[in-house]
Amino acid sequence: MMDLSLAFDPSRERDYARDLARAFGGALLFSLPLLMTMELWWFGFILSPLRLAIFLLVGLPLLLGLALYAGFSKQHGGLGHALLDTLAALAVGYLTAAVVLTLFGVLEPGAPPGQIVGQLSLQAIAGAMGALLAGRQLSAGKDDTGDEDQASYPGELFLMVAGALFLGLNMAPTEEMILIAYRMSAFHVAALLVLSLVIMHAFVFKVGFAGQEAHDRPLAAFVHYTLAGYGLVLLTSLYVLWVFGRTDGHGLAEIVDAAVVLAFPGAIGAAAARLLV
Repeated sequence: MMDLSLAFDPSRERDYARDLARAFGGALLFSLPLLMTMELWWFGFILSPLRLAIFLLVGLPLLLGLALYAGFSKQHGGLGHALLDTLAALAVGYLTAAVVLTLFGVLEPGAPPGQIVGQLSLQAIAGAMGALLAGRQLSAGKDDTGDEDQASYPGELFLMVAGALFLGLNMAPTEEMILIAYRMSAFHVAALLVLSLVIMHAFVFKVGFAGQEAHDRPLAAFVHYTLAGYGLVLLTSLYVLWVFGRTDGHGLAEIVDAAVVLAFPGAIGAAAARLLV
């Protein structure tokens, strides 16, 4: 017979309850700017079901990667526990969004179910990211869930994408991204791109990325981390702009300009990913 003392460990359950509470705090911390952004409320019910589905499907492997990297629970055990953490984080993200948007009066009682699901789903990914990273962000230096310095080169690039997406989701829904791109000349766009690379390269050597070890090979570090990372940031920016319909009806030059504008905060988020995630 199964030993019930092994099935139920009060100390383990208390730890998990504490981690879960911290996950809600992380979800609120990460998603509050989005929860208070009017454009996200509207996109929740005007966004096409296809784009919303793609947004969720792309978000799932991202969340799984963050669960493997961190996870909100200390009870790690490989892919199985990472999957459970991912599902729990999604539930935390949805519940946090539902409570806050209800309190804000955004969720209308008589609204169609599709509208409510759309509004919650756009918010839940950011909330789930915060839930998974709560152990690192809210532990005050205690109970770290892993050793940050052990990330491989693909792992470093993955963290850059996560950092870029974190800031990109906060800005891509707003009209200002398109307005700024419209007001900029080709010189401004090129200068912003160069500035993004400079800031990104400076950050890489200050926040613990593996490229920090390559001071004796600055060109290799620039190519492998800064340039590769910025390329991923641009792709992430294009993806987020597409999700929110910011590329619809615009020419190639306008789309590139908007991507470079969004990639500016995205590059900072990517380069500071070790601090953000």
